[in-house]
Amino acid sequence: MVHVLSSRTLLRPTDPERSRAFYGEQLGLAVYREFGTGPERGVVYFLGGGFLEVSGRSETPPDPAAVRLWLQVPDLAAAHDELRARGVEIVRPPAREPWGLLEMWIADPDGTPIVLVEVPADHPIRYRPGI
Repeated sequence: MVHVLSSRTLLRPTDPERSRAFYGEQLGLAVYREFGTGPERGVVYFLGGGFLEVSGRSETPPDPAAVRLWLQVPDLAAAHDELRARGVEIVRPPAREPWGLLEMWIADPDGTPIVLVEVPADHPIRYRPGI
């Protein structure tokens, strides 16, 4: 087994400044580190137990079927209200899914789908036998 110490999702946006504004200001993700200079500098954001790096530039947006971000939040209703207040377009409003999770969908400026998820207290994903 490979011993993984850390992980990071890399995004190459079509407009780095617009994407940094979205992830840093509208979503309010905390910055882990920045590197480089100029308009295409890289920024690495905290994503709970992982990281999201927005760096470089792509001529075409990523295929929305190929990349999707799944972000667990403690209170989906509060996240919904906060993101709406910051001008984030809600692609799909909060709803309880048939599998029991509460989900809301948004998208970044290049159309990358972002699923915000709240795990209800009674959901099996929270159950840890013997703990």
